[in-house]
Amino acid sequence: MKQIENKIKLFCLPFAGGAANMYDQWNTKLAKHIEVCPIHLAGRGNRFTEKPYSNLEEAVNDIFDIVKDDLSESDYAIFGHSMGALLAYELVQKIRKHGRNAPVHVFFSGRKPVHIPKTENFYRDMTALEFQEAVLSLGVTPPEIFKNPELKAIFGPLLLSDFTIAETFVDRPEILPLSCNITALIGQDEEITKEEGAQWKFHTTEQCAVHYMEGGHFFLLDNPQAVIDIINDNLCIEKFAVKY
Repeated sequence: MKQIENKIKLFCLPFAGGAANMYDQWNTKLAKHIEVCPIHLAGRGNRFTEKPYSNLEEAVNDIFDIVKDDLSESDYAIFGHSMGALLAYELVQKIRKHGRNAPVHVFFSGRKPVHIPKTENFYRDMTALEFQEAVLSLGVTPPEIFKNPELKAIFGPLLLSDFTIAETFVDRPEILPLSCNITALIGQDEEITKEEGAQWKFHTTEQCAVHYMEGGHFFLLDNPQAVIDIINDNLCIEKFAVKY
């Protein structure tokens, strides 16, 4: 198969409570023509002093403003995990609405198809203690954040904002399929059935692949190389309609 010769930007969106700089380590492992472009969200990284988003729409509008000038400069793909997968989906919908160039591929990681409503307990309905215990049970957020009053005052609102956005249900009268190939990555131990995972196919008019990764929800932290191999495979061969 023909290799892609021009540069592809890979916009990467973090999970709830995470920061985009986690993707920096991918630069040395992805194919040389793939440029990792971490999207730093409000309230973290170099935007630490900014107020967290109040809802999904606000987050997507901000992300669109960040990437919009790059959409016509080169081919691009999008990767998002968990909350990032939802943001990626809504971002592509906004890109299409504005008539901008579509991505060559979108990777939805660690999430049910966006049209399937959540049935578990909602973070936004939990008490402060329940929320704290639920977040810590995921095993990613350092316990010190909740033990230190100053850190809790800073990161508590950010975490609540992220987890509220992450569980937003996209309620549309009909599914609006994308016009590019998509890949879904799902942890084998996640609470996502194969029947649910297969429904990602309804979100594209092109090809859809679903990979079940070893591990739980944070498989991309436990085995990043497996994720990187899938990205390299999909962005190195002609699985999308790009003319050279």
